[in-house]
Amino acid sequence: MTGVNQPAVALIAAAARALEQGALVGFPTETVYGLGADAENPAAVAAIYAAKGRPQDHPVIVHLAPGAALDYWADEIPGEAHQLAAAFWPGPLTMILKRAAHIPAAVSGGQDTVGLRCPSHPVAIALLQAFKGGGGGIAAPSANKFGNVSPTTAQHVRDEFRAECETGGALAMVLDGGASEVGIESTIVDLSRLASHGPVLLRPGSISAEAIAAVIDQLPAAPDAAAPRASGTLASHYAPHTPVAMQDSATLRTTLAQLQLAGRKIALIHYSAMPAAHADIRLPASPDGFAHALYASLRAMDTTGADLILVEAPPQGDAWLGVNDRLRRAAHGSSGIVHGLLNQQAP
Repeated sequence: MTGVNQPAVALIAAAARALEQGALVGFPTETVYGLGADAENPAAVAAIYAAKGRPQDHPVIVHLAPGAALDYWADEIPGEAHQLAAAFWPGPLTMILKRAAHIPAAVSGGQDTVGLRCPSHPVAIALLQAFKGGGGGIAAPSANKFGNVSPTTAQHVRDEFRAECETGGALAMVLDGGASEVGIESTIVDLSRLASHGPVLLRPGSISAEAIAAVIDQLPAAPDAAAPRASGTLASHYAPHTPVAMQDSATLRTTLAQLQLAGRKIALIHYSAMPAAHADIRLPASPDGFAHALYASLRAMDTTGADLILVEAPPQGDAWLGVNDRLRRAAHGSSGIVHGLLNQQAP
């Protein structure tokens, strides 16, 4: 395993060779760290699924170098795709388009669509430009075990795949590009059914539906039952091992006091003034700052031995949509945890 804060040309070249030989490479993007493989090598893509424990029908995103030819990867490319690429690439926007016939279905979970994006992180760009002379695509979901909190540092990736690293598994190396700037995954917009459904926002992120509408003059709709499957859209996702509950500020203060009185250890993630807890992290009260620190905070609180990670619910509103989406998925299935902790005998 090799990693430095600013990977040298030799490291980038070594990572590109590893990808070309069918290995996996962890690499930084501006959103989160990705677990990359050659998108045109079904065996390499299968290695991603095996390493993550990812369901075979859950698609991955193909990352492209700046200026890559969309028509190599997709068919029936609408003008809106070119407009959005011009406005937001390189950057945290993934577009779902009809998959070109020669692109393996493995990257799409067997669907006839493909998710494409061009990341803006300089290390990711350098890797994509070195890989196959800039003409290849790197299939890359987040570099974590399936359903876990996404990694935003190289160390998170090493921690997540420690066993694979120590046993010389499929993960050849991890490129270290510092902490991810955005901190949550890319916005995903479906453009594969414009004639029948218009654009559809499959996953919110730092690029809002309003920002997309400002470019293509049409506000993306909410997902429908027939929408393509997309990365990170399952009900439970981005979850630490410790249960997570999210409450509004006033309710949280009451709950915290009750749980502490019951002898429970609470790890608190908040953005406004709160009483002391077993462990706590105060995040910026801005959507960008909160998003940047969210996953690292969930990971840190997961190591504190707490019975519960209690999160102060962020404000509503378009700017907070991506953060609220990730927290709802992290807390999915934990709705009864507070009641249970208050009514079970303390250890």
